[in-house]
Amino acid sequence: MITSSETVKLATVLAEQRTTLAEMIARPGTQVVLLAGSKDPNAKVTVVLLDTYGPAFVVKVPTTMGAANVVRAEGDLLTALGGVGLGSLAATLPRAVGYLSTEGMMPALVTTALLGVPMTVRYHAWRHTARRRKVRADFAAAGEWLAALQTRTAGNRESVTLLGDSLAALSRRFPGYPGLTAVRRKLKPAVAKLAAQTTPRTVLHGDYWLGNLLVDGRRVIGVVDWESGSLSGEPLRDVARFAVSYALYLDRHTKPGKRVAGHRGKLRADEWGAGLAYAVNGDGWFPKIVQEYVVAALTRLGVDPELWREVLYAGIADVAATADHPEFARNHLDLLLRVVAG
Repeated sequence: MITSSETVKLATVLAEQRTTLAEMIARPGTQVVLLAGSKDPNAKVTVVLLDTYGPAFVVKVPTTMGAANVVRAEGDLLTALGGVGLGSLAATLPRAVGYLSTEGMMPALVTTALLGVPMTVRYHAWRHTARRRKVRADFAAAGEWLAALQTRTAGNRESVTLLGDSLAALSRRFPGYPGLTAVRRKLKPAVAKLAAQTTPRTVLHGDYWLGNLLVDGRRVIGVVDWESGSLSGEPLRDVARFAVSYALYLDRHTKPGKRVAGHRGKLRADEWGAGLAYAVNGDGWFPKIVQEYVVAALTRLGVDPELWREVLYAGIADVAATADHPEFARNHLDLLLRVVAG
């Protein structure tokens, strides 16, 4: 765990010495681990620095101007979250330390590192998603952390506009896309039902998927990558994002056309997003867990629990409307057309 004194020490170095990333890497005793790279339009390179300043600091290096804006926005949000009063929950968020110069490129954001293993590691372990008990534990952990954040930061209540806003954004992003007009027409009652509901506006993570959750046993002990977040947003976006992302990869380790283990022949690895379509329209223990997770969140937020499927529609539409990678967005749009058609 990184202590406050170590964080202050590095922050002072960044502010007073105008240290560059190259100089930081070249310091004696510093080790560098490439954590992630990206081919998205707002591509960033994420590295971990291990040296005498502390066990680890995470550095996000933007490679485009768009990425630089995203990195700066995340740094600003993490700084602002430090003054929100999250109590013990604050320890599960990275803290912004400062910026490193990248010698002619955009400044790189430095944050504290968090302990924990990404939920994706155990998700992709042998037959993890084939076991009801383990899947239920994942949903329980994600739901518990999210409930704590949303309860602590609940503000004024406003109408639920996630589905309507996402469909409008899709029309702008994919003008003339085959089937989109028909789907918007079919989802008009769902948009109206959700808009008649209200939720408190809360701190929003914005990309609350299992790859951004760090776990230890049955608890989420860290949540990273806040670049899509805000101090006040629609909480159902985070609720839906976790369920949508978890269901999406259920057939990842199954050969095309084969039955997915653990789901009693009700799920096959066929079309892209088969697991997510199964979660929305299927009949089995996994769709039931997804439904229970969404219903619990709706009940807690004061929304009609009967609207759980409409929230999942909104979650799929939201990914299609906001995903950086064009193909990933189009795949979600095609999936939305399929699941709405039934």
